[in-house]
Amino acid sequence: MTSRAYRIHHLKPDDVALMDALLATFGEAFDDVETYDLAVAAAHRRQGIATALIQELKTIAAGRGAYVIFVGADVGDDPAIALYTKLGAREDVLHFDIAVESPSR
Repeated sequence: MTSRAYRIHHLKPDDVALMDALLATFGEAFDDVETYDLAVAAAHRRQGIATALIQELKTIAAGRGAYVIFVGADVGDDPAIALYTKLGAREDVLHFDIAVESPSR
């Protein structure tokens, strides 16, 4: 068994600085600062970190009564598709973004 060079930390309400750092990582990974998604910094990929994060999330989700974790991957994002295929069942679905417009005042 190999030792892990990382630690999984379940964020709590007062972990605002850590959440800000995670959001910065997401923004860098996806070149979109508005994105909130699973991401591992490029220098730390291929070390089992994303798998460990999802495994920990499964434990948390089970404790909260969830029965499934829904994730999406873009066509062409082969690393994400391979990861999610390894961990779950693939469903081919259509996804639609419906813009929300503010009501006129």
